[in-house]
Amino acid sequence: MNVIDRCWRRNPNWAANRERLAVCSLGFAGKMRRNIGKGLTWYTVTNPGDDPVRPRPGTLRYGATVLPGKVWITFAHDMQIRLQQPLAVKSFTTIDGRGANVQIAYGAGFLLYQVSDVIIHGLQFHNIRSTAGDGDAIRLVGSRRVWLDHNTLYASQDGLVDVSRGSTAVTVSNNWFRDHDKVMLLGHDDGYLADRRMRVTVAFNRFGPNCNQRMPRIRHGYAHVVNNLYDGWGSYAIGGSMGPRVKSQANLFVASNSSNKKVTSRIAGNGEGESWNWRSVNDAFANGAFFRQSGHGRVRPGYNRQQQFPVGSARAVRALTRDAGALWCSTRTRC
Repeated sequence: MNVIDRCWRRNPNWAANRERLAVCSLGFAGKMRRNIGKGLTWYTVTNPGDDPVRPRPGTLRYGATVLPGKVWITFAHDMQIRLQQPLAVKSFTTIDGRGANVQIAYGAGFLLYQVSDVIIHGLQFHNIRSTAGDGDAIRLVGSRRVWLDHNTLYASQDGLVDVSRGSTAVTVSNNWFRDHDKVMLLGHDDGYLADRRMRVTVAFNRFGPNCNQRMPRIRHGYAHVVNNLYDGWGSYAIGGSMGPRVKSQANLFVASNSSNKKVTSRIAGNGEGESWNWRSVNDAFANGAFFRQSGHGRVRPGYNRQQQFPVGSARAVRALTRDAGALWCSTRTRC
């Protein structure tokens, strides 16, 4: 197990201590302690229906948008939820799908708009459609301290994860991204300079099979991409524009059998991208894959004590990402 999973999955009684999850996060999101403790409301989703105008008690929308303060949401049983409009998740909300097969599908996705301290764990997002939104599975706008962990995401109309408009302090970990074109966008657009403050950790994820590009694509900010498995790509794996900084560390890049073996793509003119600081540290490459570095010197994430974590070797990446995606476990067994 990787360091996140060792923190809570070894306990066979995890369902009796769900709050333990909040102190297992790492990277730029830090520890999610603000999501637990005094004043926490426990809420169980029993109804897969959705009414954006008048959210009904028992539905996911009611727990994620109506209840005040800290809310920890669980699910009474397996369900598929078709959101009629994007679910505007409020601050200090944890959506915990452990113990049930929860699918957000064939409707809108999640929107985190100017919120903080949000955990989204253990859900499946697929076939997300543009319904009064842009078709992203999970979209962050001006949000911070967000942790996306152990979700499975594929086949949506637009992106799977979109971090934009000044969002920062984000960790994307243990997710399985597959069967998709534009996977993960970090940074709103080339002219949005506030994204220079963006800091995102991308750790222990599995990308592929059948992912084409944006794993991730970064504008302006900084990404620490660490201990991920890349199971092929079409256009590129890691790309960017507007001089982002990238530290790619101890990942395993396995190129597909297509002609494109290069991991990186810099969208820049007049050789500008040659000065961007993109470093590959202890990565492993297979089937002809290669990473074109640029810039000079180290690109340290500058984690504080609440954010730092031990990095595994690239040789261990298959084991570290073996359980990426939504976990199949019941409340009566070890996850």
